[in-house]
Amino acid sequence: MGYLLLEGGAEFGGEMALPDRRAIQLAGGVAAPVSIIPTAAAADNNHQRAGQNAVRWFRSLGATRVTSLPLIDRASASRAEIAEELQKSRLVYMLGGFPSYLAQGLRDTPAWQAILLAYADGAVVAGSSAGAMVLCEYFYDPYAGMLKAGLNVLPGCCVLPHHEHAGKDWAERLLPELPGVTLIGIDERTGMIDDAGDGAWVVYGKGAVTLYRQGQVEHYTQGSTLRL
Repeated sequence: MGYLLLEGGAEFGGEMALPDRRAIQLAGGVAAPVSIIPTAAAADNNHQRAGQNAVRWFRSLGATRVTSLPLIDRASASRAEIAEELQKSRLVYMLGGFPSYLAQGLRDTPAWQAILLAYADGAVVAGSSAGAMVLCEYFYDPYAGMLKAGLNVLPGCCVLPHHEHAGKDWAERLLPELPGVTLIGIDERTGMIDDAGDGAWVVYGKGAVTLYRQGQVEHYTQGSTLRL
């Protein structure tokens, strides 16, 4: 099994180098193939700009094989050549944007199955904001104002991105709706990777990770380890 990287947003403002460099290292180094998934930004036709921003960012960190895939809807998620690229990837990075559009675009498609196969083979699967949200069992869609089913790579969890801004306001509403579920508030410019061994996560970046569970609120900052 590979690794998961969850990030809270503002991913390409130049301040996410710590988690992203660690992801590149875990993926096998700067020559490892990196696939950018801009699907969440396609809902408002922002996928090309967002994808190229991601390519420039990862290249600035030294990665030499970075591609933004033309994966923008369910039709493209069914294309064999895109699934093949994803399965060969060592780092798959899902951008932010519209979480429902992303989840609907990937669910039960060849592209998503390829990502799961790459993950099972040791790849890093990463997501920022919407990209992190859909990896959980549940996500909150702020545009629809309702909870929805995620892709469930992380059962029993729900990510609240941009936590120092809007995300913290979601927690009070979601706690009674998700009893027994761990809410993971992740600040912008902050990521967490399950690379500490034995299922533990490490916090990377300038902000904090806040866990809401069993009636308790826990805060973790750069270098802290936590368990979900």
